[in-house]
Amino acid sequence: ERKKINCRDTIAIQTHRILPSHTNFYGNLFGGQLLYWIDNSASISQTRFTNTLSMTASMDNMNFLRPLPEGNSVCIESYVTGMGNTSVEVFAKIIGEDLLTGERYIAATSFLTFVALPEDAENFVMPEIVPKTKEEKYICAGYEQRKAARMMQRELDRDLQTELTTTEPWNQPR
Repeated sequence: ERKKINCRDTIAIQTHRILPSHTNFYGNLFGGQLLYWIDNSASISQTRFTNTLSMTASMDNMNFLRPLPEGNSVCIESYVTGMGNTSVEVFAKIIGEDLLTGERYIAATSFLTFVALPEDAENFVMPEIVPKTKEEKYICAGYEQRKAARMMQRELDRDLQTELTTTEPWNQPR
């Protein structure tokens, strides 16, 4: 029988103050920095769920909704929202906070997929994720639809990759 794990038990939370070294030319958090923090947090959620190491397979969806200005804080909350035989979907909710006014807002959302890498792959059984809160139930309910879209996108990506070259652009015929 599969082990059942509540979404809440996979939550990872990271809060960072946005410093000048984290910002772009507009004084907002650089997107690449946010992606780094999201991947880091999501990998913790995955490991709490499977108790195995993993690799990031894809960042399936990244929605930048509002800027995160210098001086504000950014809080990344991630938790597991779906699983396959070896894959794990993690949702990341990014909350901005104006530390001077206390205003909190959803700044971004993201879904990531990880591949679990258990030491004993032959005997590994993926746990089952159990949503409890209204938010968790809503997000987990969309897992199968997101998984199907990922599979379709993977086929499109394979077609794209067959057309890519590795030669330097300046050496390609025009």
